[in-house]
Amino acid sequence: MSLEDKLKELESKRAEARLGGGKDKIDKQHAKGKLTARERLELFLDKGSFEEFDMFVTHRSRDFGLDKKKYLGDGVVTGVGTVDGRQVFVFSQDFTVFGGSLAEAHAEKICKIMDMAMKVGAPVIGLNDSGGARIQEGVVSLGGYADIFLKNTQASGVVPQISIILGPCAGGAVYSPAITDFTIMVKKLSHMFVTGPNVVKTVTHENVTFEDLGGADTHASKSGVAHYAAENEPDAIRYVRELISYLPLNNMEDPPFVETDDPVDREDEELNSIVPDNPNKPYDIKDVIIRVIDDARFLEVHADFAQNIVVGFARLGGYSVGIIANQPAVLAGVLDINSSRKAGRFIRFCDAFNIPIITFEDVPGFLPGTDQEHNGIIVNGAKLLFAYCEATVPKITVITRKAYGGAYDVMNSKHVLGDMNYAWPTAEIAVMGAKGAVEIIFKKDISEADDSEKMLEDKTKEFTDKFANPYIAAERGYVDDIIEPKRTRTRLIRALRMLENKRYNNPPKKHGNIPL
Repeated sequence: MSLEDKLKELESKRAEARLGGGKDKIDKQHAKGKLTARERLELFLDKGSFEEFDMFVTHRSRDFGLDKKKYLGDGVVTGVGTVDGRQVFVFSQDFTVFGGSLAEAHAEKICKIMDMAMKVGAPVIGLNDSGGARIQEGVVSLGGYADIFLKNTQASGVVPQISIILGPCAGGAVYSPAITDFTIMVKKLSHMFVTGPNVVKTVTHENVTFEDLGGADTHASKSGVAHYAAENEPDAIRYVRELISYLPLNNMEDPPFVETDDPVDREDEELNSIVPDNPNKPYDIKDVIIRVIDDARFLEVHADFAQNIVVGFARLGGYSVGIIANQPAVLAGVLDINSSRKAGRFIRFCDAFNIPIITFEDVPGFLPGTDQEHNGIIVNGAKLLFAYCEATVPKITVITRKAYGGAYDVMNSKHVLGDMNYAWPTAEIAVMGAKGAVEIIFKKDISEADDSEKMLEDKTKEFTDKFANPYIAAERGYVDDIIEPKRTRTRLIRALRMLENKRYNNPPKKHGNIPL
């Protein structure tokens, strides 16, 4: 056979591999409103940057007629490409081949690119669209999943890992995305669950739809499994491309610095009046964030879950930062189980990848009640505390209003090694709110007073005047400065510059024991 013939054979095999399960299966994929595995990679990666690995891999099974059904690539497209010129490793499951089911060769391809990603220090992005384990291969398929779970765990904190769910993801398949750093789902298209609706009905007699059990909206708002619920596939891919722009390629790099035309010394007069005079009146903390960051560009994470705390990425003076902010507009910004879990995991991600943490604090405390106590607010609140204590990246806090009780300690106070802690003049740093404090301190006096309501009012005003301000904390150095709100941007950027070369290490140990 001549070289020309061999080249024709090569191109023929490449064309066969690109067809996946064949034109009919591709048409069915399109009929569902879904892109194919390769179309998704074309949309996600920079044009012309994709280099494919293992295009000619096939399964090695002979049982249940599989020896007569072999497809080049074995249901997953793997390789390396770039996003905005920065290298990433990718795998994209092909639903047109065995329903994207995972088996031995399929898993080996995924593990290979994960090994390569850790070796060279680049993120791993998984585009998941799979019917689950390939039943015909039995325990070998389960072993393939476990191999991937191990790689996910080894890569955690070494390179960023992002999962995009673009179809079904059930049973053991859900645990790989759960270990990765961010999970993106698509409304009405993605589903994740350990057991499907039919099994649920058999075991618990509950009638539940795929969407209610494990749809994007469910996981984005109720379970917190999904960090973003996209409107469609292009929206999911857009979100991940933007997310990557804030991240370093690995844990040994700093996140990318992006020059901005937004002046460092820009002041915003609106900030001086954004906190209401009435301490019980809400305001939207996102209005503060947007006014402070570069170009008002904020990529929120977990926007629909535990909305009493806000987390996301932005830039300040060109520096990539992670933002954590209590949200007075939802549950008065109180900390509860879900908000503690949400913020704690976000902080640990930022710390693993050298992203400075900015905290905007307005917190009245932890949410009381039997539901919270019985479901573990103590251990879950401790997760957030542990995350802040453990983080060694630059940590800067701005107290905009309330900083009450144990929540004051938890939200990156000076006592848990906050580097720079600022307070607005509107800050109230105390053990608890004035009225509650007075009712405890002067309980007997108030009950015996001729005019108990008048005494309660007077003592509340006295307590407010004395404690509902930032000056006692400032006297002790618990806040580094009391700043004019409109100058918050300037002070934060100056602090980031000062802390750019921060070096701090926790005591040597294998790892801590975070309260799970």
